[in-house]
Amino acid sequence: MIRAAVAMLCMAGATAVDDAVELRYRFRPGESLPMRVAHRALTETTMHGTTQTVETMTDSTKTWKVVAVDEAGRATIEQSVDDVVMTSRTSDRGEIRWNAAGDAEPPPGYEGIRASLGKPIVRLVVAADGRVIDRRELLPCPPPATGDLVVVPLPDGPVRVGHEWTVPQEVVVEAPGGLRKAVRARIRYRLDAVTDGIAAIAVDTTVLTPVDEPALEARLLERIWNGTIRFDVAAGRIVDRATAIDRRVVGFGGPQSSVRYKASLEERAVR
Repeated sequence: MIRAAVAMLCMAGATAVDDAVELRYRFRPGESLPMRVAHRALTETTMHGTTQTVETMTDSTKTWKVVAVDEAGRATIEQSVDDVVMTSRTSDRGEIRWNAAGDAEPPPGYEGIRASLGKPIVRLVVAADGRVIDRRELLPCPPPATGDLVVVPLPDGPVRVGHEWTVPQEVVVEAPGGLRKAVRARIRYRLDAVTDGIAAIAVDTTVLTPVDEPALEARLLERIWNGTIRFDVAAGRIVDRATAIDRRVVGFGGPQSSVRYKASLEERAVR
């Protein structure tokens, strides 16, 4: 009798694990969602037998403030950057480190960062399934190559482990000669596991448009990334996300040229 009861409990547990889960955002008006973001990138460029290395490291705290949520669950969210520390190393000029909270002057091209700290940079209207209904740039800031923080598209309806969903993407890059070219890509998501209420979602990117020009392929390096997202099912938000890329293109500037781009991005909710 005891063995039968234990067996039934085990079967019940297995059934619970196999149950479908519904992944939905559950933002609340007035809440703030700070995230620590760490970005690392290494670029090695070889031309005419000479290799130059550029390494960058950026650590920041970015906060999403939920301004409003309507009856349909659509949330209006504003993003701001609270602090940032930037470090760059080059093979010919050494290391430069800049903390936006300090007194040192920012490096060329980053003059506006200090003035923008704590101010809303972008405002999004996001549906409960992660669809971005509206996006407005409040301050000059290009969208990140790996998508917006905090929100990613979620599948329709309840899904089980192993379920996949895809999102089309159009990437506009500058082609040789100064022309801009649209390249079609596909981001695929897969629910890998649900453990203690946390859904693990794998992500990978596939370029669909044939790209046979090394110079154009080199421009796409930053946009082809894979990673993992952890999503709190009950709270309805991303806990953390990690993405990475390590690719090399040969011949982008002649037969003896090559470029390698290695990067990682880690985002973690501050609790």
